[in-house]
Amino acid sequence: MSPQPDRTGGSWTNWAGNHTCAPARIAFPTTAVEVADVLARAREEGRTVRPVGSGHSFTAIAVTDDVMVDLRAMSGLDGVERLDTPERGDPSSGTVARVWVRAGTTLRALNATLAHLGLAVPNLGDIDAQTIAGAVSTGTHGTGAHLTGLAGFVSALRIVLPGGELVECSREQQPELFAAATVGLGAFGVVVALRLDCVPAFRLRACERPEPLDAVLGRIDTLPDEADHVEFFWFPGTDRVSAKFNTRVAPEDRSGAPLPQWRHLLEDEVVSNGVFEGLNRLGARVPRLVPILNTASARGLSTRTYTASSADVFISPRRVRFRETEYAMPVEAAGDVLRELRGELDRRRVTATFPVEVRFAAADDVWLSTAHRRRTVYVAVHQYHRVDHRALFALVEDVFAAHEGRPHWGKMHRLRAERLAELYPRFEDVRRVRAQVDPEGLLRNDDLDRVLGPVG
Repeated sequence: MSPQPDRTGGSWTNWAGNHTCAPARIAFPTTAVEVADVLARAREEGRTVRPVGSGHSFTAIAVTDDVMVDLRAMSGLDGVERLDTPERGDPSSGTVARVWVRAGTTLRALNATLAHLGLAVPNLGDIDAQTIAGAVSTGTHGTGAHLTGLAGFVSALRIVLPGGELVECSREQQPELFAAATVGLGAFGVVVALRLDCVPAFRLRACERPEPLDAVLGRIDTLPDEADHVEFFWFPGTDRVSAKFNTRVAPEDRSGAPLPQWRHLLEDEVVSNGVFEGLNRLGARVPRLVPILNTASARGLSTRTYTASSADVFISPRRVRFRETEYAMPVEAAGDVLRELRGELDRRRVTATFPVEVRFAAADDVWLSTAHRRRTVYVAVHQYHRVDHRALFALVEDVFAAHEGRPHWGKMHRLRAERLAELYPRFEDVRRVRAQVDPEGLLRNDDLDRVLGPVG
């Protein structure tokens, strides 16, 4: 990407359109030295700084009236280290390469580059528009009972601290900074590169089918182990879900075929985006029709099985805009959470045309990871961007709060530092490291003050 000059004036809006700001200046650095210069100039001017990637967070994490650092010009790879392992070629065996990725590289570009190298990220979410630094810093995850979110695959960071120093941290080198800054919300410095532990490129056999909600809830404790990657989508007000079971294919297994192009265009573009946009617009204009629309959407669920590269299976086109809240609960609470959520939605007659999304993840040791030290079920609730989301989100957050729910850092939530400190065992260590590296609050904004507390 060609470097751009700093831009003075103008406005910035996130992807969802729920946060807009007018930075005094937007910088587009291409090197760590230029990032340090941006920080030094802001400090001299008495301004604060916020890094930003593709703006896909639903929170105000990037909002600033001072200096915004847009990292998208810092893209591509900085190096590939191949590891000599006897299990080379087996996608379930672990790391075979460590890849340095510049912070502004989008997941879409990263996946394409890794595929060319015969590599892959072990697990992904279903959207690839985010930059790698933004996705990791906010705790982006996919699904897989024995796999972590993206932060679990990061083995080192290169970060420009608020004082201007470029440091490299890992579990062996400055381990506390690494543990705090991996899912760090841009609060500890500007991450300029990440080292990802990658596996050999692999294929997935995808099986998608409708199921009764009660059947899914009846085996919710064992459901996450029915495939390598399990998730399901439930349309509120109905008894139907779309369940997805993605299983890793052995390297020597060449069976299976990709989804026919006509079916991909029809089901994933025309129906899941074009028709779905129309249904949401109708539901926004005539709310009493939402239960009927959800029933129609649930009845339209189809069964399909196909095999494709991991990224092609993980990633889904999402063109209908929405607002989203998502919480992480202990996996043992999955059944109770979903039953209570169904009961509350039915009782209060709060409607949503988007399905509730349920995913699973393994525990990790990253201090601010939503899966820190516990196996996790993620429950995400969406509302179409033309509809007031507040009643729906308040209802579901009440349910999640009763089960030690930790909100996704990149999605809308009401929690403040006082409650978050009770949910994260290392929260005070996070605050301590933040005070050490940024005692003057160069990187602060109102959203960070809300979720981490004031600096110091």
